[in-house]
Amino acid sequence: MSFDGSTIHELAYELNNELAGGKINKIAQPENEELQLTIKANGKNHRLLISSNASLPLIYLTDNRKESPITAPNFCMVLRKYIGNGTIKTVTQIDFERVIKLEIEHLDDLRDMCTKFLYVEIMGKHSNIIFTDSDNVIIDAIKHISFATSSVREVLPGREYFIPPQEDKINPLVVSKYEFIDTISKPTKVSKAIYGSFTGISPFIAVNICNEAGIDADVSIESLTDDELERLGDTFTIYMDKIKENQYEPNVILVNDEPKDYASVRFSTYSDIKPYNNMSELLESYYSERNRITNIKQRSTDIRKIVQIHIERASKKLNIQRKQLEDTDKADKFKLYGELLMTYAQNLPAGDKKITVNNYYTNEEVTIPLDDTLTGIENSKRYYNKYNKCKRTKEAIVPQIEQTTKSIDHLKAIESSIMLCENEADLKGIKDELIEYGYIKRSGKNKKRSLKAKPLHFVTEDDYHIYVGKNNIQNDELTFKFATGNDWWFHSKKIHGSHVIVKVKDNEELPDHIFEIAANVAAYYSAGRDSSKVEIDYIQKKHVKKPAGAAYGFVVYYTNYSMVATPSLEGVTPIQ
Repeated sequence: MSFDGSTIHELAYELNNELAGGKINKIAQPENEELQLTIKANGKNHRLLISSNASLPLIYLTDNRKESPITAPNFCMVLRKYIGNGTIKTVTQIDFERVIKLEIEHLDDLRDMCTKFLYVEIMGKHSNIIFTDSDNVIIDAIKHISFATSSVREVLPGREYFIPPQEDKINPLVVSKYEFIDTISKPTKVSKAIYGSFTGISPFIAVNICNEAGIDADVSIESLTDDELERLGDTFTIYMDKIKENQYEPNVILVNDEPKDYASVRFSTYSDIKPYNNMSELLESYYSERNRITNIKQRSTDIRKIVQIHIERASKKLNIQRKQLEDTDKADKFKLYGELLMTYAQNLPAGDKKITVNNYYTNEEVTIPLDDTLTGIENSKRYYNKYNKCKRTKEAIVPQIEQTTKSIDHLKAIESSIMLCENEADLKGIKDELIEYGYIKRSGKNKKRSLKAKPLHFVTEDDYHIYVGKNNIQNDELTFKFATGNDWWFHSKKIHGSHVIVKVKDNEELPDHIFEIAANVAAYYSAGRDSSKVEIDYIQKKHVKKPAGAAYGFVVYYTNYSMVATPSLEGVTPIQ
């Protein structure tokens, strides 16, 4: 979700608590549309990062220091001139808008106390950082906006600062329950009526208010009963009361362990969440993790494309080979024709296009097509040659089909491994494997490669250690170099997935709940992650074998147990 009014409200509250009364020690502009203020408050230095970047506008406290250009941009110089040693008096939100206002006091050239305002507008592509005097006259802005760019307002030195009004939207902090019900009574769906009527309410928040009230967000307002409207009004009021009373519970909503959304309060409809102490900590972690995931996905695109191309090529090759194998099914017929012609048509002259003879194996008549330029004996030899060719083709094509099938299976296993990549080292492991099998040419700089790999490592509450391979190389090392004979091995049945090893303690038997936890982990790290149920095979490692010459991660086993598992990491804690 983008910044909404509740996120801004919590940030303003947090920043005011941390920064009010603090002195600005340093002003930097690391990027064209980004500021970093260093403020000494409450006995420590705080770094406030403000970005007006259209794709990712942000404001939060951070411990990270960003490098600044040697020559400061004009906007940065203006801020240094006026408020370089200023004191932050207050940090507030304007109504419930996505605007934060920093009130800053400083001494002018005559040593008189003056007030300036720094407005931070977090509004997507319209985001800006605007510096004004005490009368709200713009001194400068990080982005200058003329009427040629916007017909709503100009953001230029000397112009009056104002927030563009949102037509027909009301500040939700000042409405009662029944005012809320009256306001949303319009011919549209419930969620749209909420976010379309109030400032600072995002579609995400509107939908979740509906969910909390037990109402379908997509139904029309007119379809709601009086009781449902009352319940919706109560839920909205409870949500806004938490905001007004600063009762925040900042949390990130996770889907498959990846951050998908965040909220300033807790919604009961989400069970898989990660709580944070404050919104700054949440935002820094959330966007850092999202950027990491995005970067890994972007960097894995080339490798994924290479794998997909080889899968397509191998699949076409397999189709051709199977067609060739189907053609060899005529071998027995060709052999029979040759034998019957040798028996019945020894004196048959050339010129006939077919002959009908008795099949002495079935006592039925058989019509055999002939080449009319050949004699009976020559036609017999022609059919024997076809038979022998089919026989040779079958002997050659069967192992080829087996090899091509293994190659496709291997490539699909690599394709599944790509989704588990979390960093550059993981991608490097997959690239090493592709080089090893000739799918990628080894460059001059990459003549040597290391197959050293670290699997994922988890521990349960009762101290059982679980290891997960993230690619075929790791799977191979984990199963055949790390695991010992009595350790337990888990793997998804008939679909690609990671090898999962549970280390036993002094050869004791595993508790039943550890089998369930490990099976859930194996289901999570498999191609069936998005399914509700995945069948898992498990067996002691000593019964798992690797055929000679098999690809990394390929194993065989003949006696095993199976269970149905739910893809989940519940019950385990990751160890770095």
